[in-house]
Amino acid sequence: MEVPLGVTVLEAEIRAGLEPDAPCGGQGSCGKCLVKVNGNPVLACQTKVVGDCQVEIPGKKKRGKILSEGFSRNVNFQPDLRVKRIRLEKPEIGEKRSEWERLLAAVYGDGEIHNDHEEIGCKNSAVPYIKVGAADVQLSGILYEKRMLAPVWEVIYTENEILDFRQSSNTEADLCQNQSGNDAGYSEACCNIFTAAIDLGTTTIVGYLLDGRNGQTLATESRMNPQMQYGGDVIQRADYVLEHGTEALSECVRKTINEILETLIEKSQKAGDIYQISLVGNTCMHHLFLGISPASLVHAPYTPAISQPLTLRASDYGIHIHKKGQLILLPNIAGYIGADTSGCLLALRQDLKEETTLLLDIGTNTEMILGNKHGLAACSAASGPAFEGAKIQCGMRGLPGAIDHVKYENGKWQYTTIENEKPTGLCGSGLIDLIAELLRTGLLDENGILHSGQVKADTFVLVPSGESQREIYLTQKDIGEVQLAKAAIAAGIRLLMKKQNVEETQVQTVYLAGGFGNYMNARNAARIGLIPENFAEKVSCVGNAAGEGAKIALLNKKERHEAEKAVQKIEFLELAACPEFQDCFVDELGFGK
Repeated sequence: MEVPLGVTVLEAEIRAGLEPDAPCGGQGSCGKCLVKVNGNPVLACQTKVVGDCQVEIPGKKKRGKILSEGFSRNVNFQPDLRVKRIRLEKPEIGEKRSEWERLLAAVYGDGEIHNDHEEIGCKNSAVPYIKVGAADVQLSGILYEKRMLAPVWEVIYTENEILDFRQSSNTEADLCQNQSGNDAGYSEACCNIFTAAIDLGTTTIVGYLLDGRNGQTLATESRMNPQMQYGGDVIQRADYVLEHGTEALSECVRKTINEILETLIEKSQKAGDIYQISLVGNTCMHHLFLGISPASLVHAPYTPAISQPLTLRASDYGIHIHKKGQLILLPNIAGYIGADTSGCLLALRQDLKEETTLLLDIGTNTEMILGNKHGLAACSAASGPAFEGAKIQCGMRGLPGAIDHVKYENGKWQYTTIENEKPTGLCGSGLIDLIAELLRTGLLDENGILHSGQVKADTFVLVPSGESQREIYLTQKDIGEVQLAKAAIAAGIRLLMKKQNVEETQVQTVYLAGGFGNYMNARNAARIGLIPENFAEKVSCVGNAAGEGAKIALLNKKERHEAEKAVQKIEFLELAACPEFQDCFVDELGFGK
């Protein structure tokens, strides 16, 4: 391909659509973008194109298992999206109401919500105020032309808007026959109605397809977030946007979401339309998806540009579902506590529990909520990318070949890898295990100093080069990165407990959300001081709770609104403005007993 002189090889890869992995955002600090230019190994982000050259790129990394399952809570199926079958008879002579008014009266006029397929008439029903869009203007003609052929209609609607209507029939064959394509964009006799939930994570994107008639999950699909080519964490991506604008990051993630939605429909093996999408993500992902600059998140006082719950037209944001399909976004809680944490709250409903619980979603930023039905408080700890491998010499994400668990037993170092492939690096759970075992064996002291290197000073080699394609080792600098990350999390927990006047023994359940928390050994996390020691026995892994919350938002309108109100009442603790944070952070740097 051709690129302008002076662009980096990394930028050339991005332009070629290769989606390279660049955790440090092109700063040259992570070493993960290594390529060969004319046979010489170089960092793609630090090498400019100065003439014709040949670039050899390592084979595409295999994708690891993306966590899609999570804590499941049964809720009543009372969605905002409803389906009703109505009978629209020929108007009597002297009838004043238009076809559109009569349709509204049949759907909304009696003020009651009916079960699917319940037939009602439209006589003597008051017409409610419902907004009318451009596509609705053509309704009267369509209704008039088609009424004699099919007086029974199936209407898909929400509390204040009709999204679609289609001719109905008493025969299943007619119902399932898809004859869509009329001028106004309304479907005719298509029997499948879908909704979809999207968990837009910093690293991964997970989608769920739901049956709009009964709420059943029909299919699940996931992708890596293509924004990783612009930086592994939200700060790197925000910095890119401040320099280059939002378009590249917004467009690539919308494209991936559309691919997920298309695959979900294919997996369901059913034809139909998606009418509602619920989307959750951290505040930066939320803003970038909407095309909003994250400038307010990277400059004090670090507030969101918008935090309210939103219901938008999906087509306005390039999402390819039904032309009147809705996009629902849960509220952001604070600058670095986003709609994904609101999704976790909706899944777990800590605000309804008598017991005191702590939610931890550990990542580059670790969000936490502590409390019970008498009050909740939240904070975000800037825990850095150590547990995602970005600043660890042999670190990597949870991909095939990553060492995920380590144990020293019978005088030997033992480890397991994801999908049992040859070891290629350390992912977060393996990193915690290794440090915990080094502490237990005395090779690492409480201050984080290595006392025995197997090849060179300040280095512990776990996997010699003869057992894999490369040595896998831990350096003194790596340990320092882990200390910074775990100290930020531990300090956040301590200060949040202080704010809520809660002792460690009063916390009855610790929810660990997200992929990292799901695979982390809680005892080893306590051993290195990431969580208090007596929390290890209280841990409950809830998987992708954010995604489950996004699904519940579609399944039950009342639950969604209750969670939105609970979010408004959450007290926010800004650690950066807390005078005690620095001292508490320093106290937590050591590895304890």
